Amino acid sequence: MIHSIVKFGDPVLEKPAETITRFDDELKKLVEDMFESMYAARGVGLAAPQIGISKRLAVVDVTFKEDPGAKLVLINPEIIHKEGRQRGTEGCLSIPEFREEVTRAKTVTVRAQDLAGKFFEHTGEDLLARAFLHETDHLHGKLYISHISALKRDLIKRRIKKLVKAGEW
Repeated sequence: MIHSIVKFGDPVLEKPAETITRFDDELKKLVEDMFESMYAARGVGLAAPQIGISKRLAVVDVTFKEDPGAKLVLINPEIIHKEGRQRGTEGCLSIPEFREEVTRAKTVTVRAQDLAGKFFEHTGEDLLARAFLHETDHLHGKLYISHISALKRDLIKRRIKKLVKAGEW
């Protein structure tokens, strides 16, 4: 089932998500739905709060379906190592139409649980590292615009307010 993507302004995006403790068929179905929703929205990562569910869960596929083995499910993820720097354009499905330059770590290691609750570690570079940081930020109630200048952030928020007023957000 494809879920609607929650947009900036919804409180679920700005609060820390709840830890997942039940690893059952309901969770597996949610993960399937999240991949389907992410692909439908043409994204490479999606956190549960972005579909209105305050759970510490994210899905990532930086190959966008090209490599089925690249699909990652991150349950209760934590960033355990960051190294280097990269600067690149970043966007977010919850803030559509807006993109900004963001500096992130170049190499990132995440520790998370899989669908069975088993812990694993995965290291990613470049776009995958960016996706790990972006999605775990969502689970902490942060958006990528918190990593840009206050001036640029304010401009984006003002443009969104205008869109809301016009009924286009």
